[in-house]
Amino acid sequence: MKRLLTLALMLTPLLAFSQAKWNSKFEQMDNMLPTPNSYRTGSGEAGPDYWQQKADYKIKVELDDENQKITGSETITYYNNSPTTLRYLWIQLDQNVRQPENLGTKVNGARLPSTITQLGTRQAQGALGDTGFDGGFKLMSVKDTQGKDLRYLVNNTMMKITLPTPLKSGESYSFNIDWWYNINDRAQLGGRSGYEYFKEDGNYLYTIAQFYPRMAVYDDFNGWQNKQFIGSGEFALTFGDFEVEITAPSDHIVASTGELQNPKDVLTKQEQNRFKRAKKSFDKPVIIVSQAEAEAKEKTKANGKSTWVYHAKNVRDFAFASSRKFIWDAQAVKIGDNTPLAMSYYPKEGNPLWERESTKAVVNTLINFSEMTIDYPYPVAISVHAASIGMEYPMICFNFGRPRPDGTYDDFIKTRMVYVIVHEVGHNYFPMIINSDERQWAWMDEGLDSFLEYLTMKKYYPELPYSSNSPASIVPYMKGSKDFMRPIMTSPEQSLQLGYEAYNKPAAALVVLREQVMGPELFDEAFREYAKRWAFKHPKPADFFRTMEDASAVDLDWFWKGWFYSTDNVDVEVADVQWFKVAGESQGLETQVQAESGNLGENSGSDSNPFFGKPQEFKLTDSRVGSEYRSEVDNEAIRERFAGKNVYQITFKNKGGLITPLVLEWTFKDGSKEIERIPAEIWRRNENQVTKLFVKEKEVEKVLFDPFQELSDVDIENNTFPNKTASKFDNFKKGND
Repeated sequence: MKRLLTLALMLTPLLAFSQAKWNSKFEQMDNMLPTPNSYRTGSGEAGPDYWQQKADYKIKVELDDENQKITGSETITYYNNSPTTLRYLWIQLDQNVRQPENLGTKVNGARLPSTITQLGTRQAQGALGDTGFDGGFKLMSVKDTQGKDLRYLVNNTMMKITLPTPLKSGESYSFNIDWWYNINDRAQLGGRSGYEYFKEDGNYLYTIAQFYPRMAVYDDFNGWQNKQFIGSGEFALTFGDFEVEITAPSDHIVASTGELQNPKDVLTKQEQNRFKRAKKSFDKPVIIVSQAEAEAKEKTKANGKSTWVYHAKNVRDFAFASSRKFIWDAQAVKIGDNTPLAMSYYPKEGNPLWERESTKAVVNTLINFSEMTIDYPYPVAISVHAASIGMEYPMICFNFGRPRPDGTYDDFIKTRMVYVIVHEVGHNYFPMIINSDERQWAWMDEGLDSFLEYLTMKKYYPELPYSSNSPASIVPYMKGSKDFMRPIMTSPEQSLQLGYEAYNKPAAALVVLREQVMGPELFDEAFREYAKRWAFKHPKPADFFRTMEDASAVDLDWFWKGWFYSTDNVDVEVADVQWFKVAGESQGLETQVQAESGNLGENSGSDSNPFFGKPQEFKLTDSRVGSEYRSEVDNEAIRERFAGKNVYQITFKNKGGLITPLVLEWTFKDGSKEIERIPAEIWRRNENQVTKLFVKEKEVEKVLFDPFQELSDVDIENNTFPNKTASKFDNFKKGND
């Protein structure tokens, strides 16, 4: 229709109208996300009618150190803040995952090699489905507060209590449960909690969690979240206040969620004084129980008992650890207007590494995670040392990282110990405060936490050999078979490689999003907004996706669709480079030959390598403004601006399918280099192949895609031009030297 086209418009058809398969990777996600409503808005924040339930607990438990058993009783007060009337309640019985006939054992597949001649005893227990352990809750009574039996039904790891009268909106209901269970030996049976036995001194170290029947979540999104606990999917829990009494041998030190209410009853005078001093020590930890004191207790077991009283407000769960082996240190941290205590509990087997590094790692985590989210709101943050475990609960976590038996360690041991502490303490934010549904969406806590773990390690421990959660670290997974891969947006029970799909890939994706797509400043602002909006609430994936866009003005639907909903990978081929040079003379009005041929040079299809040969020169002809315009083009100024410039036409092929920004490193013939970053929207009209012009002052010797391995590209062999095939041009190059 138009007779005269600008150079830019002439080149547009090269990108826009090539016939290639279109997968709508840049289309909006509206049809994939739940419809916004008055509970959860389209901006990603809680709406005016948002509500959530509350459950308060009063618990008394006793730890039997002789028989490795927990006995407990609790009163639960459940508050119905929903707009609906409830006729029954669902309670989680997570210890039932260890019952002899549990669902997980029944559905877990296993096979033996056809040539098997032997099998380890521990492996046999799992593969053959018989641990020989009498696990699971033993319910003694379920009653109302007047002592009347309540009707209940146990379905594997869930218990349904039928209410005597319906619980209306705005009402609360209290009831009592008594129970006991055998504690599992983690060395023999594994598990997120349990005990470790030290045969050298005959003592136990207990890390106790999922130890009480606890309320399932009822919310606006799912109704009751009563999915069974099979093993991989963790927990969906309701906020509430806890008053917990823990009875243990009198020589045990008990670390716990919450604040200790009765230090005078359970600590010696000296320990009390040290504890007070720790609350004012901001530069280094104060030793409250020394190694020498702990070793003395290991040798003589006390006969009496002590009851430790802990209170915790507005938490979603509760856990504790207990042992006479514990060394204990603590240090105060200034976080905004709060002064939490960073504390560590560890047996002598953790020293000297734990005394040197654990509480320091807790402090670093609280500071960095608070900067990225919200100020840490709780009074304590605790790291407990236990073998071969990393597990999190409000204010307390259980962490591996043990020196060799002679007390020596190297950077590898130290790195593993530090990063697991950072990770598990970081879980205080995700999901303990920003309270996502772990059972359904593991990435919402593990992935976000692993991402912040990565930033914390890079900031505070750059000297350590830490490489997890970076874009480069997931390349072996991303280039693997799609048959053994699931998208991030998959339930952990259906995940095939949970470590990658819930932890490493979402973390690496967020690193790419922060560093390559949004930029740190914009990303951090949006990420903090998400944390502020959903602190002490129950966010869903759409709330995160929508908030990140709402708070940044960056359209990220293509990013979520590619990284979170697909198994595509990044594999960009620098497929072709053509070299042109702009001459300065005029040659009359422009013609349309260039537009129709799609070519700027007569010999652009030449077999010669443009970096080794000579450029195809083209002239800038005079243009004029057509149609109804009354202005004129300053042809000479434009020619002067581009005269002598090198123009490189590069074709990029998206062989992996995952939309990605382009990060290019230009190496010039004088040895200098330049980094250029192209937004991912370059693929918006053709998801498979794009061609772009680059204008450079200097002559180029090499162009490299993803030079710093920041994008998880799975095939670096096709990232460079000239690539290995350029060897056939060597003689040509020599002839032109």
